[in-house]
Order: sequence, then structure tokens, then C-alpha cells
Amino acid sequence: MQSSAALVLDQTSGAVLFEKNPNTVLPIASITKLMTAMVVLDAKLRLDETLAIGEEDVDIIKGTRSRLKVGTHLAREEMLRLALMSSENRAAAALSRNYPGGREAFIAAMNRKAQVLGLVDTRFQDPTGLTAANVSSPHDLAKMVDAAHQYPLIREFSTTSDGEFTIAGRSQQFRNTNTLVNSPTWEIGLSKTGYINEAGKCLVMQAWLNNKPTIIVLLDSWGKMTRIGDANRIKRWVESAALAPRQSAG
Repeated sequence: MQSSAALVLDQTSGAVLFEKNPNTVLPIASITKLMTAMVVLDAKLRLDETLAIGEEDVDIIKGTRSRLKVGTHLAREEMLRLALMSSENRAAAALSRNYPGGREAFIAAMNRKAQVLGLVDTRFQDPTGLTAANVSSPHDLAKMVDAAHQYPLIREFSTTSDGEFTIAGRSQQFRNTNTLVNSPTWEIGLSKTGYINEAGKCLVMQAWLNNKPTIIVLLDSWGKMTRIGDANRIKRWVESAALAPRQSAG
């Protein structure tokens, strides 16, 4: 297990299948965008309303680039899809800015929602996760994934493998940041990746293991493939553990 903190839960019973430092509070990077999406959808704003990427949406924390140039116009629904599927920071920033009361009110709503969900280790200071001040624990994130999984659009957009978007009059292809959504061996109901230096590679998923809905939280993983490797190791371990009693009975 390469992740420094992890939790695997049976979503139905809440039974812990695996844990490693489950209460450690760490930066969560773009896992943040699950909360961003819930706050947007809770506000019941028009999904077909056109939003524009502004100068205020450019990342000055990490200096990350984006294919969504300033002046790009997209529907709120498309911004949400890009934020969840491709972890598009400017899309998440624009969604927060176009909230009643603006970005400050949006971040306050994120923290209120965290309190309502009983997330005791979770704090938000921005809607993208680019700041290391957005923190949580595996224990809290399992609750957050369970809550986000109740939203059909979050399930759909976070597990879409790719999509075409018309940006500045040109069709552009965007892909999911989690390659496992394309894997025939996985049945994934919700997915979100995250990465900044302070957080390492992060991954949360709702997936079916042994025909049971399971929540997987992996934080602070290092190396290019380790969060994917850890997810595959967990899957093999859970599935082989379920087979073991039957084999011994034979």
C-alpha cells in the first residue's frame, strides 16, 4: 500500500474492510471538487445558464495551465462536467464565482455543508483544491463520497471517460483523470482524483467489489501509478478475501 492514508468501507453496512491512518488530516487537492459540485447542485441554479471564464478564475496559487482560456463561454452543466471528469480548475473557479453572493459565499456554503455531513476534519478555503489549506481525513472523505454519490449528475459526470466540448468555436476532447473508469474489470459509480505537491496523488471512488457497493479513499500516494496500483491491490484483496472461505470449505 503506497498511499500514506486509506480507508475502504462497505457502503451499505459501513463496515471497515481496510484502513491505514484513517483519521490523519491531509490536504485533499481536487477531491475538493466533489464538495464544489454538491454546493452547485444544492443551489438549484439553472444548468443551461452560460458562464464565462474570467481573469479571477486563473490559478495564481500553483500557476497551472488550462485549455479554458479567459473569455471561454460554457453552460453551467458543461463547467460542472469538466470540473468532475477532467478536474478542470478554471471551471470549478467559475462555478464558485457565479454563485449567489460570489466565491466567498460559495466557500462558506462548502464549509456549512461539511458541518451538516458531520465532517469534523474537513476545511475548505477554495473551490478547486489548488490550496493545501483544503484538508480532510479518509474517515471524513468516505462520508463525503457517500453523500456525493446521492447526486445522479455527480455519478454520471465523474465516471464519464471522455467528452467533446466546443471551446472558442473549436471542438476539443477532454478525458477523465482516472484511467480506471475505462477498465472492463471495474464497475465504478463515482470517481475523483486529486494532486498537488502537498497532497501527493489522491483518489476516491465508489465501486462495486464482490457485487457490493464499496467506498475507497486513497490519500498521499507517490509515484505515477501508485494510487491506481493501490486501488487494484485493494480490489484483488477484497475479492480474494471473499473467495477464501468458500475455497477452504471445499
